Amino acid sequence: KELNGNHPFDLDHNKGANILIVNDNFCCGSSREHAPQALMRWGIRVIIGESFAEIFFGNCLALGIPCLTASKEEITKLQNLVEENYKQIWDFKLKELSITNQKEHIKLNLEKGAYNMLYSGKWDATSQLLDEEEKIKKTVNNLPYLNNFKLEI
Repeated sequence: KELNGNHPFDLDHNKGANILIVNDNFCCGSSREHAPQALMRWGIRVIIGESFAEIFFGNCLALGIPCLTASKEEITKLQNLVEENYKQIWDFKLKELSITNQKEHIKLNLEKGAYNMLYSGKWDATSQLLDEEEKIKKTVNNLPYLNNFKLEI
């Protein structure tokens, strides 16, 4: 309301965008999973910034949304490039941790654990559990505290 329809998400040229470029400590105070869910529902699939609030980062990772970092200078450069020509196509490559267009190549950072989870698909804990249903049942049946403290050896 305060921006009278001039919020970046309201602008026609940003409709359909799926990369969000932010500054430092993005989403500090957004400890609920609703913040990344709302961004995901709007269409955001990658967030690039200087830094992220830890809980927000974890909630994004749980949804499979990479939150990558770059220096303040690189983020400012990227924001200016996008603003100057919002019709440009940018290509994000998780494997190379980079974002490129026809002229620019910007290297991004992502902590190794998050990278491995996203690259392998192991960020999706629910699917992993469902894929291992038989192993989980076997483990449950062998846990004495879940089996009336009876243990068969």
